[in-house]
Amino acid sequence: MIHAAVKLSKSVISMSRTSLVAATSSQPLRFLHDGTNSPSSNPVAVQMINYALSHARSQKSDESYAQGMLILEQCLSTQSSESAGQFAQNSIGTVLLAMSNLLYERGSFEEAIEKLHRVQGLTRSSLGVRVAATEALVGLYLQLGQDDTSSVLADKCLDFLHKDDLRSNGGSKESLIARAKAVKGLVELVTGNLESAESFFHGVQDIEAWNGTAVLSYGEFLHATQQFSLAKELYQNIIEGVPKNEDFSDMNTLAICNMASDEVLLAATFALGQLESHMGNFRAAEEILTKALTKTEEYFGSSHPKVGVVLTCIALMYRNKARQERSSSLLIQEGLYRRAIEFLKAPPLESKGAETKLDRGDILALARGGYAEVLCVQQNRKTEGEKMKTWAEAVWSNRRMSLTDVLDISEPSSKVPVIDVRISRVL
Repeated sequence: MIHAAVKLSKSVISMSRTSLVAATSSQPLRFLHDGTNSPSSNPVAVQMINYALSHARSQKSDESYAQGMLILEQCLSTQSSESAGQFAQNSIGTVLLAMSNLLYERGSFEEAIEKLHRVQGLTRSSLGVRVAATEALVGLYLQLGQDDTSSVLADKCLDFLHKDDLRSNGGSKESLIARAKAVKGLVELVTGNLESAESFFHGVQDIEAWNGTAVLSYGEFLHATQQFSLAKELYQNIIEGVPKNEDFSDMNTLAICNMASDEVLLAATFALGQLESHMGNFRAAEEILTKALTKTEEYFGSSHPKVGVVLTCIALMYRNKARQERSSSLLIQEGLYRRAIEFLKAPPLESKGAETKLDRGDILALARGGYAEVLCVQQNRKTEGEKMKTWAEAVWSNRRMSLTDVLDISEPSSKVPVIDVRISRVL
């Protein structure tokens, strides 16, 4: 496998160099730009990145991902020193971003984070490269439950953007500042500080260089504060307008890991389904959430933990529907919760989950809390249900809402929970 990957990477390098020679012989090479007067990154590196990502995802297997990583490692070895100027650092940075993307997709969060921190050290690279790295780091740390670290990183990003003396061209720097503010707003949403979050989202919808990640976070804020019509409009705009794949040729639109365009598109679809459920439009909610489930299975695989996140939300939708329509869907809910708990890789009930940081802990608590309610109405399973409920309440850590609040959202005055599938957190 390794020999095949090395052979493949050399083939791509040869192909890329041939393409570069052909381009320079026919006309002057037009380097990509990042909104300043300096070149952005090596087009040969971009070509290799696109090939490596495509190859890795072609089979979604350990072998194809390993080969994709080897191609990127070979590409990285051909770039100039990290101490070089902006052009070289941009090229290095884009390769590292692509590597972190593949590592994230395979669940290697620590290695992905290491690559992203390395990008942050490229202080001569374009603003777009560093913002993409910080945005991804914040997203990964939020998914891992390290909220304080996420907040510090978001603050640092805003600080270096405001201090940077590069002159923007065409509003690119302003759009990057809006992205940095939006990711800080997302941190505030996660920690339950809605008033603070609102201040960071101010003006996001007015930026010329529209960004799906920033707009989605703003839409989730509107959703959480029950501004449903505005939130729905933003979700629909994202679904219709977000590009379907990463574009490593544009430094200002780079977005990776759980902030990548495919993840944003999925999350917007998922959020829209939740919104329809919260508005009582259960037929539309079921259709949209089923579409989100299909997309999640296609993108991540049929048994990925994110599939468990979507299944949890579908079960909650059926629960809400049954309550409002005074019907029963206990068998459907039980089947969905059981599958969700399996895919989320829940520890045994005997484990002391509250004493350790669980991956997707709030979603796990929500799935087990909902399942516990289903069991408690069955006399012969009530003991099991009570035990599950105790575990879920101990693990639940959301600061804005209690587990009971989330499970009882049928009242008009209730707080509205929004599950962000990008970071697998309840906002």
